[in-house]
Amino acid sequence: MTHILMIEDDLELAEILAEYLEPFDIKITIADDPYMGLSTLDTQKFDLVILDLTLPGLDGLEVCKEIRKRHTVPIIISSARTDIADKVTALENGADDYLPKPYNPRELQARIMSLLRRQQGFTPTEVIVQKPKDLILNEERRSITLRGKELHLTAAEYGILAYLMKKEGGVVSREDLIYNIEAISEETTNKSIDVIIGRVRQKLGENPKEPTYIHAIRGIGYKFLQ
Repeated sequence: MTHILMIEDDLELAEILAEYLEPFDIKITIADDPYMGLSTLDTQKFDLVILDLTLPGLDGLEVCKEIRKRHTVPIIISSARTDIADKVTALENGADDYLPKPYNPRELQARIMSLLRRQQGFTPTEVIVQKPKDLILNEERRSITLRGKELHLTAAEYGILAYLMKKEGGVVSREDLIYNIEAISEETTNKSIDVIIGRVRQKLGENPKEPTYIHAIRGIGYKFLQ
């Protein structure tokens, strides 16, 4: 789960965003006071900070500067202030992104995932999916084998199948695939994801009407079972 600290004095907005992000496995801790936010960040571990600029008692630009002095955590500025000077100063003070209000919560979710992908990078590990061992995923070699034979997959096909295998048993939305796979553009449509899934199924030799591995979840996305 991704843990985010939101320093925002508009509690109604903060709670709406927290509720929206929860299904994406993102937990929001809200601090409506800048000093409380800094204290919370000093005592707990977070993957990212969402920071408003107009705060009581201490301007958000100063909060951003103070956070960067103490921590390397990514910072997204979320503010109704549209002055270009504020944006430039925020980025100079260590912010990683600037999202002007109002905005669609989906855009915030997309920016969070994009920023975390850039921040985390690629850590080679080997993950073997079992039960039974028909399909084996090796992330270090970026390969997937089916009954001992390596599948010839495009980057997007590999990304989708690998992501589904690692989430085995869990329902994965099409949006989740779009925003978490590097080989897929964030402008990709849900229909395009379905097309790529279709190609992966062909290479797995399975019938989409009676799938063995990739099961469609109506109105949501897909689930991998083995």
